[in-house]
Amino acid sequence: MIAVGASVGAHCQPCLVYHVGRAKDLGIKDDDIREAISIGHLVEKGAASAMRQFAAEVLSGGAGNAAGCCPGGATKGCCGER
Repeated sequence: MIAVGASVGAHCQPCLVYHVGRAKDLGIKDDDIREAISIGHLVEKGAASAMRQFAAEVLSGGAGNAAGCCPGGATKGCCGER
């Protein structure tokens, strides 16, 4: 069920088809699968909200560098920079 929700959150359509199929093969009820999909949508919504807020901070100059993307404070070659 975690894989079902994660597939939704990751926008992976082939993954969702596979994991829903496996859940049904295991006898998991449609209501439980729907609940996992719903939770995946909630996670997706939270991530999108956090990114909107972060993007606004970056635009206003208040976010600094993307430390999570640039381990060790590296700047050259980080996050696609060349």
